[in-house]
Amino acid sequence: MKNSHLSWQGTLSLLLCLVALPALPLLAADAATPISSGTTFVIFILIAAAAAISFMNLSATLSAAILFFAAHAAAWLLLAGISGNEGNALASFFILLAAAWLLAWRCVSILSTIRVHSTADSYTLRLLILAIFGVWIIIIWEAVTRGAGVPFILLPPPSAIGARIAGSISILWTDVQQTIFRSVLIGYTIGCASGFIVAILADRFTFLRRGLLPIGNLVSALPIIGVAPIMVMWFGFDWQSKAAVVVVMTFFPMLVNTVAGLAAAGNIERDLMRTYASNYWQTLLKLRLPAAAPFIFNALKINSTLALIGAIVAEFFGTPMSGMGFRISTENGRLNLDMVWAEIAVAAVAGSVFYGIVAIIERMTTFWHPSIRSGQT
Repeated sequence: MKNSHLSWQGTLSLLLCLVALPALPLLAADAATPISSGTTFVIFILIAAAAAISFMNLSATLSAAILFFAAHAAAWLLLAGISGNEGNALASFFILLAAAWLLAWRCVSILSTIRVHSTADSYTLRLLILAIFGVWIIIIWEAVTRGAGVPFILLPPPSAIGARIAGSISILWTDVQQTIFRSVLIGYTIGCASGFIVAILADRFTFLRRGLLPIGNLVSALPIIGVAPIMVMWFGFDWQSKAAVVVVMTFFPMLVNTVAGLAAAGNIERDLMRTYASNYWQTLLKLRLPAAAPFIFNALKINSTLALIGAIVAEFFGTPMSGMGFRISTENGRLNLDMVWAEIAVAAVAGSVFYGIVAIIERMTTFWHPSIRSGQT
């Protein structure tokens, strides 16, 4: 395993500590509860010692563990010190935060060099790297909004958004049921299934392929804010109109990708099937659909995000008294920005989970494909 060595992240982190020294204190003089000198000293020691230790010939795992602890402990002390002192952070506060962030960056760089020998360890390592990235986005967001005193109406801190999510579970769950479990899933299923079936027919009959694909490109360019009001007038204000918008948005990506995938099988493979006296449907099921699987799953992954966006935007144009788009629209008008961001966060998590489920199914069903096997080596 490769040992740690001198890095620019650790070097720059040490330099930032030296720059922060003459810029002390961390908070303005009129802060309600200033950060004590002892806490400031601990922050400096955590950052400087971790950066120096990472230069030693330690194992990658130990170096990453030290950097992980020091970076997050220093960040926690900084965030704890700014609580109740919004808008009072001075330059030294942000300099030390940047130094801690560089340690986390170095930690991720070391983790990415570790070679594991099992699938479980590989997934664990990937999730850990992803979690560090995500946590530091939240840390920087929290520190900047609170430390610089960013107005709540412009950008609330993640802690306020988390508190609003915790206090609005029932409302958020109702909105998820209305938007995702009804509009998104039903529209996604109908749109993808119908797009797949029509793609098979278009592949079988040349006149359909030549006529539908140009129309597909045209419909894909239609603005959703123009389609959504029409669907509301046709299907009413309930989830049916939102599902119809999702069908329109997901139908043609599935159609175009499936048609392209069906043409991906090579001429040699097709000639081999002809030597076996295979008819069209046998060739389709045994050769062309398996070859088109990556294209089909690519459409499914694209549609997993398009469906959620389409349903939320469609709810802006008329919906019952629930739904994620409805809540974002109404709470934005009331300037309840923490609730707006709570809905956005829930939508982002739901979209990521939806995409992840499709990606997992893809790996389980197309594990034999070279594109999947090459990503596992």
